[in-house]
Amino acid sequence: MSGEPDTPIYSIGAVARMLDLPASTLRAWEERYSLVTPGRSEGSHRLYSRGQVEQLRYLKSQIDAGMSAADAHRLLSDELRGGHLPHAAAPAAEERRPLVLIAERDSYAAELAEYFLRTEGWDVIVALDATQAKLHFDERGPDVVLLDLLISGGAGFRLLKEFADVGAQVVAVSALNSTSEALRAGASAFLRKPLHALTLVSTMRDLVGESALVDRRRQRVAR
Repeated sequence: MSGEPDTPIYSIGAVARMLDLPASTLRAWEERYSLVTPGRSEGSHRLYSRGQVEQLRYLKSQIDAGMSAADAHRLLSDELRGGHLPHAAAPAAEERRPLVLIAERDSYAAELAEYFLRTEGWDVIVALDATQAKLHFDERGPDVVLLDLLISGGAGFRLLKEFADVGAQVVAVSALNSTSEALRAGASAFLRKPLHALTLVSTMRDLVGESALVDRRRQRVAR
């Protein structure tokens, strides 16, 4: 089930932004300590689960407190062997409501996603075709885009690349297994339809942390 914490959905770029760590650091930890080892898509792109993101966040919190990377990994290993799931608090969100653009070909699916996200305190705008999605994106600059890859007869990949090229966080969704293609085009995460409410909300929360909001604000200034 896609709602499980061990389901791989996040690209290494998305995890690096979530944790405010260089992707090179994540790769170095993986190669040196072989503890938090992401899965791979069919195209060999790294894919991290929510559980692994929490483990990496735990490592970072220990290192930020003065522990060496080696000691932090030993501590995490001990915790996992003991059956514990380490948890480090995520950075506090800024005092504003995040904005998500739902670009979805199915009006019923869009309505459901909008309901769940608004219930969690998000501001939401909806587009039911590629032209409307591009217009909303340019005018509103959303924090995250939830993008159906089959919108407007398959225009989702073109939109994904356009949005990702200017630094947008894009969660690609499809009933087809398009994980590798989506990551190659710049998606931060890929979710398989039908979407589970908990997975959707958790993914959005993970992607829009303090560092993500800061990055988006800088990108808007740079445009």
